[in-house]
Amino acid sequence: MGSNGDSPLTPLAEEALDALVMAVPSEGEFTHEEAYAVLVAEEDLERPTAKDIIERLSMHGHLYEVEGKLRLTDY
Repeated sequence: MGSNGDSPLTPLAEEALDALVMAVPSEGEFTHEEAYAVLVAEEDLERPTAKDIIERLSMHGHLYEVEGKLRLTDY
């Protein structure tokens, strides 16, 4: 799910999105804690930065929340 040329995401946010796509469990959803853990481990981000990126991905329509779990869109 890399850049399609008109994405409003920063390169760091795009890399984070790619890391989440690769780590998403087979059931297709994950907790905020699991998402933070992926970004800390895979992208070497501090937790506040990971939290900010999750929020940005949600605001740009790449993630959405259902009953406390995050899901990726087909954006």
